[in-house]
Amino acid sequence: MHRSPPRRRIVIALGALALVLGGGTLGYWLLGLSPLDALYQTVITVSTVGFREVFVPTVAMRVFTIVLILVGVGTGLYAFGAVLEAVIEGDLFDLWGRRRMERKIEHLHEHVIVCGHGRVGRALAGYLSAGGDDFVMVDEDAERLAGVPYLTLAGDATDDQVLRAAGIDRARALVATTSTDTTNVYLTLSGRSLRPDLLIVARARVADSEAKLLRAGADRVINPQAIGGARIAAMLMQPHVSEFLDVITHGADVEFRLSEIRVQPGSALSGRTLRELRLRERTGTLVLAIRDAAGEFETNPGPDSVITEGDVLIVIGTVAELAALLALTDVAGTPDGAP
Repeated sequence: MHRSPPRRRIVIALGALALVLGGGTLGYWLLGLSPLDALYQTVITVSTVGFREVFVPTVAMRVFTIVLILVGVGTGLYAFGAVLEAVIEGDLFDLWGRRRMERKIEHLHEHVIVCGHGRVGRALAGYLSAGGDDFVMVDEDAERLAGVPYLTLAGDATDDQVLRAAGIDRARALVATTSTDTTNVYLTLSGRSLRPDLLIVARARVADSEAKLLRAGADRVINPQAIGGARIAAMLMQPHVSEFLDVITHGADVEFRLSEIRVQPGSALSGRTLRELRLRERTGTLVLAIRDAAGEFETNPGPDSVITEGDVLIVIGTVAELAALLALTDVAGTPDGAP
């Protein structure tokens, strides 16, 4: 037999109790008591505490009191039982915990919304957690989210209301990593309709779905199977290069880090060449590539390469060197791994 959720049961029980108290107060008031005496008489009658009556017993008063006792005591016991059941089963604590988590989500800005707590979603959550990025994990199955150490939201991610509850209006990216390409396409459409400027990354299980996801509005489409095959091939053909890239990208103990810094409007770097900036001498970082606003890469840029607003610098350096470069650019934020 289907049971209503704990919040609904408690709300119904407390609402019924409030209705009984209100009805009892109104009834005694109509029978001649003052509003305060009517409320007092209703409370002591429903709670059965046994204090003295504040009215002169009449037939009407006695009949109304009998009815109020029968209705009020039963309603009070039902309300008490609903709350006690929720406490014993842990539902009430879950309810409070969920509300605390919702309040935390409401205060997030520039976070990532990850939709789908499967293998790919869990792996992504691990990397985001390790990097200190704020994110919300959304999944339709609440049991899959139980006990995880990050912010979660149980619900259908294709529902606009669920995406709004996850803070899509304030998010910087949406990741569609559910187990089916059809759901990811629909999710991408929903996200794009709510936030035309949002970065959307979608997972594709089969190659044929990649074009559909791009047409639906995804900025990037990732096929884990294809990437896995490419990584295996790279590991076989160039194992040292592959391991080096893994270390500088994801390694926790390595000295050097690979990072990216966007040149914001008003940056001290804008409009100047690499020769003029002397970033290597001043910060110790090495610029490996420059990606312009159109998405084109300039790899191994020369000293005469000009940096402009909107460019993304792909740089390598230590944590301290990356922090020094960021300070030089006058750009708010912190590179990956910097204090």
